[in-house]
Amino acid sequence: MLIGELETRTGVGRHALRFYERRGLLGHIERTDGNYRDYPEELVDQVRLLRAMQRLGFSLTEIGEVLVGVRAHDIDCAAGAALLATKRHQVEQQIADLRALGAQLAREQRRLERRARAHRASAPGDIRA
Repeated sequence: MLIGELETRTGVGRHALRFYERRGLLGHIERTDGNYRDYPEELVDQVRLLRAMQRLGFSLTEIGEVLVGVRAHDIDCAAGAALLATKRHQVEQQIADLRALGAQLAREQRRLERRARAHRASAPGDIRA
């Protein structure tokens, strides 16, 4: 299939597809007699998997490791489980960091609200803190 069809079927733009190709994420792409790239049918699912993994926070290097296994039909389950465990730990750490940031923002908001109330009480009509 040509790039336009791959773009339509995956929702991924041609510039991104070419970027992925340059990074080696799409494997070897054959050329037609007219020198157009001829993307294989199985690439539709692989591009969708690539994008899903990106949304989940996987690096392009990590995605490349998985896609090589998918293309070879030889995914090392232990290595895949270790990769997912590492990524899960990173996500859990990000969640903890976001919760801490949320708590800090809430404290700062309360502090500013107290200052605003105190200022309004001392200077009616002027709410600058």
